Amino acid sequence: MNRTPLMPKATAVWLVDNTSLTFEQIAEFCQLHVLEVKGIADGDVAQGIKGMDPISSSQLSREEIHIAEEDPKHRLKLLEPKVEVPEVKTKRGPRYTPVSRRQDRPNAILWLLKSHPELKDSQIMRLVGTTKPTIQAIKERTHWNSPNLVAQDPVTLGLCSQIDLDAAVKRAAARLEREQKKAGKAPEKAGSLIPTEETIGLTDTQGARPAEARAPTRSLRPSRRRTTWPLRWHKRPVTPWRHPSRSRRRRTRNRSSPSSRT
Repeated sequence: MNRTPLMPKATAVWLVDNTSLTFEQIAEFCQLHVLEVKGIADGDVAQGIKGMDPISSSQLSREEIHIAEEDPKHRLKLLEPKVEVPEVKTKRGPRYTPVSRRQDRPNAILWLLKSHPELKDSQIMRLVGTTKPTIQAIKERTHWNSPNLVAQDPVTLGLCSQIDLDAAVKRAAARLEREQKKAGKAPEKAGSLIPTEETIGLTDTQGARPAEARAPTRSLRPSRRRTTWPLRWHKRPVTPWRHPSRSRRRRTRNRSSPSSRT
């Protein structure tokens, strides 16, 4: 049975912050997409999620992490659980979207329509958890908030996972290719998926990132950049500031003095 760690995203956050494992090792262990792990390292995905230590929860050992850090080809393995929990088969219902993220669904639908026009409405409904009238309204520009919509990646918004999006795009591309073959047309390249190696900039032939490229791209310390002012600002003469009431009094006193009358 293929077991997954408890709280995969929280575990991935901890592994990214506290280890030098490659993105592929963390993605395979937590069963996430490599781009999601890279987004966690960049701070774009899993914002506000506190990392969970897999060592304290008896899911990994320190020796296993050290071996994986020295060998990028090594794959992490979960420790055997002390208590066997039976697998519960649940009936898959409609995708639930939290209330705080429901306002981002129109932006995600617009992104899917622009970036992946080969997707069916039913696939978009399953990915984002929306309805067909909403998709139709965004297509026809009759949505009540249509002027303010901005296309945003649903993976970045947390509405779906990168694995589900890739699978839906591959199925849509295969369906479109079959339809073109039946119609007797030359099969066109459908879908706009880029290989993961090109997206995250892998340079090794085995697909592993080199050790010097695995440094986190997010800096915890704010940048202290000095501003160099032009030299002309320093050469400008500085005039002393005087209160307007004092200068007015001085002018009045000079007018009323006898020397000024003569």
